[in-house]
Amino acid sequence: MTYHVRYYGDPILRSKSKRVESFDEDFRRFATRLVELMYEYDGVGLAAVQIGVPKRVFAIDDGSGGGWKVIVNPEITWRSKESVINEEGCLSLPEIYEDVERPQSIAVRYQNLEGETVEERLEGYPAIVFQHEADHLNGVLFIDHISVAKRRLLHRTLLDIQRKAIPRMAADFVEPRPASSESNPKAKETL
Repeated sequence: MTYHVRYYGDPILRSKSKRVESFDEDFRRFATRLVELMYEYDGVGLAAVQIGVPKRVFAIDDGSGGGWKVIVNPEITWRSKESVINEEGCLSLPEIYEDVERPQSIAVRYQNLEGETVEERLEGYPAIVFQHEADHLNGVLFIDHISVAKRRLLHRTLLDIQRKAIPRMAADFVEPRPASSESNPKAKETL
């Protein structure tokens, strides 16, 4: 199966993803492809729903030195009262970058690729990346965290992205590859 990033305007991005129940070989192959696509698109995270698969799984590589992780069936079990503002972007909202306020620290529970439960506390940028990707699994985009006034200012850009989303929804859509092999300079900021 061929996967590509879905853009704002594709209804699947607003759907609530379903829990992963099977950790079989097919799921592991899918998870491997999710990680590969995250790097191909120069992202620091990619949720399955962003490539048209509404399952509660995402891949991340937040640059903290631990490499990539696949997060399955995540839950945020605690959020700090202290918050942090960080510029966020999204592979499903190309060329939009806005400041978003999120809790600075979170406690999380999820399953790894073997189905084992993992609990950890995240702070700073790793916490931001986790929250951003977990939002995708609930049909929430980072622009939902910005003011109505800022969203109004983005109206024309959002309409342009929606127009680009329509052909990407077709089952036979093939992602055109860029002519240049240069990386996106904003990649580490694009969630």
